[in-house]
Amino acid sequence: MLFNLEGHVALITGGNGGIGLGMARGLAKAGASIAVWGRNTAKNAAAVAELRELGRDAHAFGCDVASERDVARTMQETLARFGRVDSCFANAGVGRQAAFAEMSLEDWTAVVDVNLVGAFLTFREAVRHMKARGGGGKLIAVASVGSMHGMPRQAQYSASKAGVCALVRSLAVECARDGIQANTIIPGWIETEMTEAARAWDKLRDTVVQRTPARRWGRPQDFEGIAVYLASKASDFHTGDTLYVDGGYSVF
Repeated sequence: MLFNLEGHVALITGGNGGIGLGMARGLAKAGASIAVWGRNTAKNAAAVAELRELGRDAHAFGCDVASERDVARTMQETLARFGRVDSCFANAGVGRQAAFAEMSLEDWTAVVDVNLVGAFLTFREAVRHMKARGGGGKLIAVASVGSMHGMPRQAQYSASKAGVCALVRSLAVECARDGIQANTIIPGWIETEMTEAARAWDKLRDTVVQRTPARRWGRPQDFEGIAVYLASKASDFHTGDTLYVDGGYSVF
């Protein structure tokens, strides 16, 4: 029963595709109701239809996590629809390539505003709700191996994901007495829409496979189990951690 999420409400930013939808599937299979936050209306609708086919309540909300007003409004809409949020997954993320010497401020802020500021705004609303309601909750951020390894032409992406890891560690300490656990998931190289161009480059695609002990790229379904664990009561004494879901890439 440790992993039974009946009656649980999970909020997932960027939950309409890729890793976010993979986590949503796992949470729904374990019994959770799912609130999907995303900007793409068509992808939102498709994700909700898929999650409802699993027999669970799901609803999508249009939200730009880089907008303070949008996040506050969408949290209130989510609470009006579901009544509570038990776990909050800050998963929404974007990338943009630019050589550092030629990188514009817009290149920088376009990524940092979604990846780091968006996580801050989302978690702040979630913590306010969890503390006011009482009973604790779960905060889970999705970072990247780029937070640990150098990524040429993506300095802003790496910096934003490293910032997310530091944010989660701080929240783990500050919110512990409120019964709120905070942890970070570090994905490796995963087959998603965001990595489509990388996978089309034969040399990089093959190098990733050779570097990864599991000898394959990850898939969104690889995140179902870790999402359920971190949302469930099984992780009530597990906080401030960074969990790698990368097929061994980071230790090889």
